Amino acid sequence: MTDNEAGTPDVLRRRTVLLGAAAGALALGTSAVRAPQAEAASSIKGADISWMPQMEARGYYWNNRSGQRQDLLAILKGYGITAVSLRTWVNPSNDPGNGHCSMPETVQMARRCTDAGLQVLVGFHFGDTWNSVGVQNPPAAWAGMSYDQMLTAMRTYVTNSMNQLRSAGVTPDWVKIGNETNSGICKPTGSLSRPNQMTGLLNAACDSVKQVFPSTPVLIHLAQPQKLDSIQNFFNAYRGNGGKWDITGLSSYAQGGNVAPVLNNMRTIQTSYGKPVMQVEYGGPVGKPTQVRDSLQAFIAGIKGFGGLGTFFWEPEGYPSFNYYNSSAWDEGSKRPTAAMDGFLNV
Repeated sequence: MTDNEAGTPDVLRRRTVLLGAAAGALALGTSAVRAPQAEAASSIKGADISWMPQMEARGYYWNNRSGQRQDLLAILKGYGITAVSLRTWVNPSNDPGNGHCSMPETVQMARRCTDAGLQVLVGFHFGDTWNSVGVQNPPAAWAGMSYDQMLTAMRTYVTNSMNQLRSAGVTPDWVKIGNETNSGICKPTGSLSRPNQMTGLLNAACDSVKQVFPSTPVLIHLAQPQKLDSIQNFFNAYRGNGGKWDITGLSSYAQGGNVAPVLNNMRTIQTSYGKPVMQVEYGGPVGKPTQVRDSLQAFIAGIKGFGGLGTFFWEPEGYPSFNYYNSSAWDEGSKRPTAAMDGFLNV
């Protein structure tokens, strides 16, 4: 979930952002390779707000920029945000920050967001808590399974999840199969070092989504686009074994001068594998809101410029007292959005 996170599944990984010497204008250069798509006419602007129900249950709330208490979804829409991302875990604990997000809870939140007129991205971690670039643990109930048994479990779980959404009247706009899967999923069974099995599990998930929602795009999500070889190692193995996906999702928390090289790598990834790129995670130090704003604007403009799809801010509503998270876009003292949120405006 961050560019450099490594932590444990029961404790939220702290976001380690790449801090540039200065935030500001983006210089891509005229020699950069352009993607085959025409420039996007608009850009998806989104936010992962999976903590929102647990924060509300514990009495947290949010003010708008005028200092008036308001529903968070309404505040986000006021910044031009049109989509939300919701993570989901298989058998999570009741821990407010590192648990919840079961599929029934995710369906309830997806319905709420749909009713508010927002698009919904549902993101499977295929674990009972956080999975990320450094951690890919299967759900406890799957840990002792053979590959064939895990294939069946994967198909059953994803199909049941999609049917729960359909029963609630929700058609997801995107589904993300796995979270930062650079090293595979459900390791060791679906490890990158076992590319046939990794691809088989991810294809089973993709096929199960399409069985219920044939038109919903499926994302593969990788972290650390600044490490191009890591991205290429995954996709060369995945594509080489018949991997299926519609959109390449990428996490990047780069700031300032580090944004431009990451964007160039994103452009290369899109061109090389023929799938549009979506930045599904972004954030930066809550104490440096203007830097985070300028870097967000650079990402939105840069991704739009090469025909990518858009950018999601990861948990902008988070407060440090809730789960020690310091890369949000809300000031806990005033309960108002910081200047970081202005990065969504006029881009």
